[in-house]
Amino acid sequence: MPTRGRNRITEERIYFVTTTVVRFLDVFKDTNASDILVNNIKYYQNEYGYSILAYVIMPSHFHWIVVTEPKLGTISDIMRDIKRNSSKEITEYLRNVKEYQQIFEEEATGYSDQQKKFWMRRFDDEVIRNEKMFWQKLLYIHNNPVKAEIVTRPEDYKYSSARNYINGDHSLLKVDVEYAGIRIE
Repeated sequence: MPTRGRNRITEERIYFVTTTVVRFLDVFKDTNASDILVNNIKYYQNEYGYSILAYVIMPSHFHWIVVTEPKLGTISDIMRDIKRNSSKEITEYLRNVKEYQQIFEEEATGYSDQQKKFWMRRFDDEVIRNEKMFWQKLLYIHNNPVKAEIVTRPEDYKYSSARNYINGDHSLLKVDVEYAGIRIE
């Protein structure tokens, strides 16, 4: 699969990334599916040494801002592994939801190496180039559940780093809130 020039990027380390479930299925309304994704993010954080600056798991997709450690792996390596493993685990967890299984199988048509397809083929990433861009993406991430009318306050959404920044709650995922210049006392 082409990497759209990613192999030529060597100095960039901070990315805003979005990846989406096929057909925008709302599988992450199920907290168990969300927890599977969280566990994969944690596992690969140990493997690749990245820092999470912000995240949100929405019903059909997730966004995050991540600082990579290039010597341990690229953003493509990280996303490939998270998507591959979470896909296997989530489709297995959802094996009894016939509607989902049919869609996952239909989406795999044309891929000789897959019987089921959970994530859309690519992920979108943008290099965070300056502080202004960082804050725009952080606010976008934190306000996503509010805009979607899931909650009224960003910190009320369980699967968002707004809880880390506002409540100092790192129980779900460890987020480097100091990187952004915010210190929680």
